Amino acid sequence: MIKWKDTENSNMEIRIHDLKKIYGGNTVLDIPDLTINSGELVGIVGNNGAGKTTMLRLILDLIRADKGYVINNKQKVNKDFEWKEYTGSFIDGRFLIDFYTPEEYFSFIGDVYKITPEILKLRLEQYVPLMHDEILGTKKYIKNFSEGNRQKIGIIGAMLINPTVLILDEPFNYLDPSSQITVAEMIKRLNHDFGTTVMISSHNLNYIADVTTRILLLEKGRIIKDMQNVEESALNELNAYFANQGK
Repeated sequence: MIKWKDTENSNMEIRIHDLKKIYGGNTVLDIPDLTINSGELVGIVGNNGAGKTTMLRLILDLIRADKGYVINNKQKVNKDFEWKEYTGSFIDGRFLIDFYTPEEYFSFIGDVYKITPEILKLRLEQYVPLMHDEILGTKKYIKNFSEGNRQKIGIIGAMLINPTVLILDEPFNYLDPSSQITVAEMIKRLNHDFGTTVMISSHNLNYIADVTTRILLLEKGRIIKDMQNVEESALNELNAYFANQGK
């Protein structure tokens, strides 16, 4: 039997302190204080422009904050680098290398994270149910894949390192229904079995409610609700909020 992961994750915590991002004089994200506890599976929801992707990009140090900071396991993400060794992420297609084949891309990740070819092969076997014989062995460059398969390649790449922290932006976008279910199960299994701290954003409320244990609702860059999600208990509240927004 192939192990889902080689080792269990150690404790991990993400903290945000007085974090602000301003574009063109407009504050697009303003989070005074937030702690994501070790092993939590946190969903981030909100309408377009609420600040979801900006928040994740700041946590990954892809953009600079105008004020405040993010700490990943006691390390400031804009000053330290060790956190990158155990943090897997996929935000959008710019994370991919379009002129690589999927095999070359996964091998590149293996080289960067010092994963041997033997271990890399074993880990890739875990994701066969998601690839549907449409990714490996096709001899196609990543740029020539459909958006759905590009999404799968990015998600697999983020999980391939066996991350202690996993951050995904809209992981269910572009995926067919069966692949959405498979990705949701993989996220839950990674979190439940190995304590991976997970943050995902999505417009798909049903999957967010099914997968996560805690949900942050953003509006105009601020967290207006921080809900524990026990047996999808937050779904009714979310549906009511978004229904009211449409009036």
